[in-house]
Amino acid sequence: MKDFKAFLLRGNVVELAIAVVIGIAFEAVITAFVRDLITPLISIPGKTNFAALHFTVNGSTFSYGDFVNYVISFVILAAVIFFLVVKPLNAMATRRQASAAPTTKTCEHCASTIPVAARVCAFCTRDVSG
Repeated sequence: MKDFKAFLLRGNVVELAIAVVIGIAFEAVITAFVRDLITPLISIPGKTNFAALHFTVNGSTFSYGDFVNYVISFVILAAVIFFLVVKPLNAMATRRQASAAPTTKTCEHCASTIPVAARVCAFCTRDVSG
């Protein structure tokens, strides 16, 4: 029981639980945004509520309007996550890799350490490649 308690109180589990709760709340906000603001703006002429759209085949009713709302919600949610989470993290990773680039290289003639931009070795005064 002590190990289970330690597992639950670890930072990763608590952070994941918080992320799930915030994600669910954010999804509700996006769904309401699409249903109440976006759908009326892009509504099919004469229809302001996609949820009411349906068609009937042999007495079976297919309600596709609500599906349209959820697809729009998904696209907006994916765009928000992409532009506010993925793009900034990728940019940060690129900057981190650029700053981790080597600043020195080894002279192929005398094995001395010289700056990457050097064209001539400061120790043996020979030309060095690229």
